[in-house]
Amino acid sequence: MALVELSLTNAKIVTPLGVVEGAVHVEDGTIAGIHSGSFHSTSVIDLEGDYLLPGLIDLHTDNFERHVRPRNNADWPVMAALLAHDAQMVSAGITTICDSLCIGMTSLGSRSFETVKKTIAEMDACRQSRLFRGDHFLHYRAEISKEEMPEMFATVYPEPSLRLVSVMDHTPGQRQWRDLEKYIAMEKKDFHLTQEEIDEFVATAQDRHQRFSGPNRAKVISMVEGQGVALASHDDTTVEHVEQAHIEGIGISEFPTTLAAAQAAREKGMKIVAGAPNLVLGRSHSGNVSAVDLVRHGLLDALASDYAPASMLHGLFLLHEEIGMALPDAVNMASLAPANMIGLEDRGSIEVGKRADLVRVRKARGFPLAVMVWREGNRVA
Repeated sequence: MALVELSLTNAKIVTPLGVVEGAVHVEDGTIAGIHSGSFHSTSVIDLEGDYLLPGLIDLHTDNFERHVRPRNNADWPVMAALLAHDAQMVSAGITTICDSLCIGMTSLGSRSFETVKKTIAEMDACRQSRLFRGDHFLHYRAEISKEEMPEMFATVYPEPSLRLVSVMDHTPGQRQWRDLEKYIAMEKKDFHLTQEEIDEFVATAQDRHQRFSGPNRAKVISMVEGQGVALASHDDTTVEHVEQAHIEGIGISEFPTTLAAAQAAREKGMKIVAGAPNLVLGRSHSGNVSAVDLVRHGLLDALASDYAPASMLHGLFLLHEEIGMALPDAVNMASLAPANMIGLEDRGSIEVGKRADLVRVRKARGFPLAVMVWREGNRVA
């Protein structure tokens, strides 16, 4: 149950348009008032001058994978992994989580489809039993080079919690892994493969790409089209990739790998999402365009945590303090913008009438730390 009444006072409140020093009043899980100066009610928490941000909204997180398989040969119980993942996300200030599940992944060490289906079922059980601290939705990542992907996708679609579908192709030698030598070096290191084994894997993957990627892409887009689910194109690398996505009615370019692709996406009116770890590190872990370059060219709309939950909060303060973006604009990239991309109009900003998903942020040794988190007015971290 949401708290009947709550006031958070003595805060730097980051609204979509500016920073207000004052108080936020919450009633029945909803923001009822934003006040300059102090505000008194039956339940008051003094934030001691800390920042108050809207709960962050993450369109793409692979963090669950780190919990369900902490080692390559160790498969963790799905429910336990989900709850550990949920706690970590919320403790990073992320109150709305789009869990990215791969449908038809073809990379080495990837999750079986049976585990994916079990994860979807266990997520629903966690929601029904109110075990989650955060609000979890699904993001299906459709690997179009997998022959059986459309049949797999149809098995788990439609799903009420699904908000985003991305079409992706991780074939070595193109998109994210267009640098084939970098890809081979990574796979050798992670899976201790011989050159002969990696050559065989690459050849098989490239053959699948030629035979299945085109037809499968068309099939999954056709299934989703007109169903109220947002569509994203993953790892756009060329202008042609973006033009194809635009023709297909896709509105989001997720993790473009080159400046040229991002510029093309902006020209087509597509929204652009980048990984916050890229921003924090100052580079892409796979050697692609840096998020800093995207920001400086005005080619970024939203951040996603990708593989590091703490990167969202860290990244938005880097945007403000090191790149010079106004703090409300930086915060919007991790809250209001992603909310709008997937049609969540009830959250994403500190405004009267919005959900009271809130994060108290304290700067500690220059690092932003989520010290208190509320979801619909209830303390969850």
